[in-house]
Amino acid sequence: MKMTKVPNIVTPLPGPRSRALLKQRNDLIPPGVYLVQAVTIAESKGAVMTDVDGNSYIDFTSGIGVTSLGHCVDEIVQTISDQAAKLIHSCIHVVNYEPYLELAKRLIEVTPGDFKKRVIMLNSGSEAVENAVKIVRQATGRPCLISFENSFHGRTYMAMTLTGKWDPYKVGYGPFVPGVYMTPFAYCYRCPFQLEYPGCGLHCVHHIEKSILKTQVPPEQVGAIISEPIQGEGGFITPPPDYFKELKALCDEHCIKLIIDEIQTGFARTGKLWAIEHWRVEPDLMTMAKAIASGLPLSAVVAKDELMRDIYPGSLGGTFGGNPIACATAVKVLEIIERERIVERSAELGNRLRKRLDEFYDEFEIIGEVRGRGPMLAMELVKDRATKKPYPEAASKIMKASLASGLLTLKAGLYNNAIRLHPPLTIEDELLEKGMTILEDAFRRA
Repeated sequence: MKMTKVPNIVTPLPGPRSRALLKQRNDLIPPGVYLVQAVTIAESKGAVMTDVDGNSYIDFTSGIGVTSLGHCVDEIVQTISDQAAKLIHSCIHVVNYEPYLELAKRLIEVTPGDFKKRVIMLNSGSEAVENAVKIVRQATGRPCLISFENSFHGRTYMAMTLTGKWDPYKVGYGPFVPGVYMTPFAYCYRCPFQLEYPGCGLHCVHHIEKSILKTQVPPEQVGAIISEPIQGEGGFITPPPDYFKELKALCDEHCIKLIIDEIQTGFARTGKLWAIEHWRVEPDLMTMAKAIASGLPLSAVVAKDELMRDIYPGSLGGTFGGNPIACATAVKVLEIIERERIVERSAELGNRLRKRLDEFYDEFEIIGEVRGRGPMLAMELVKDRATKKPYPEAASKIMKASLASGLLTLKAGLYNNAIRLHPPLTIEDELLEKGMTILEDAFRRA
């Protein structure tokens, strides 16, 4: 796909063909399958997406952090084609095949922890979370879990139960899975305890010890605490430097396993291969998906051998989990990340973006906080910095103005007032600067 001008908006948005297809969507697809940007994409390459009317856009979404190496990377397309010519499907429960094993070996090598691990492949982030819970319950005999307010872990019933945001994920879907207990996360900008870090002494961690394990569930019944290292759908909430060390110490004291959900943060998104590396903590289990296979459905759970080795035969898995094409693609993704030094590129990209967003903060009073790590950054918008009253209307207006100028963005946050940036880690410098200029202009018009 050759581009002479990017972005290039040649019709009113959405264009006539997009409008026709969006009408079909409204007739065929339930509104529960929400649409953020009202355009219909026909093709994509690198950091550029082109719709059915010929309008081209700079993509700052990466399909919610999935196409982190860019859209339709030639090597990845070739890998998909090569593997499809050899083996599309056989089911890992029926026969063995090499791509599954090759990926398992690589994931064991690159995940934190110098201890023996095992791996299971699945199809989606939700499935990874579901299976991590199954592993913990069977291995420990402890049925209960602690999760965090403002979190997101998926849309299947256990994953949805663990998700700490009601609207839109849980509306009308109760009752939920029993045995899950919620506790506040380190959302320092809006501390639920009305404290300030570091004077708070990480009260949000000690609240688990002093309150949750005293009034809601005894520690000997808790199998795991599950946490995103940076809350994704929650608005890129980023805990303080000592947060996860304290949380892991609490877990270890009570023989509670720590599940780290790297579904949105993994594969170099934050300037490290895994976001939890910023906190120098080794989890007992990790879930991962999204960027693992550059757009193909795949997820994984990597866990300590002691948790996985005696799992009852046949109690884990699924028909399509660890599809050969997806696994071969994930091996290629890891190869590209290592060969092209994508982790270093991510860190450098994050520094540049953070500098620009800090400049935005100085200029635009509606930005209450800039946060995140690497090029996983967000701005929480407020009507007033003193009161911190959320300003979701401004976020929607800025996104709409950005789209009109050819930039695709996403919202997030408990109050839907955070604009988050998820550009491909391989985005060209020129496109990155163009995108940031469009975003800056949109803020000026807000």
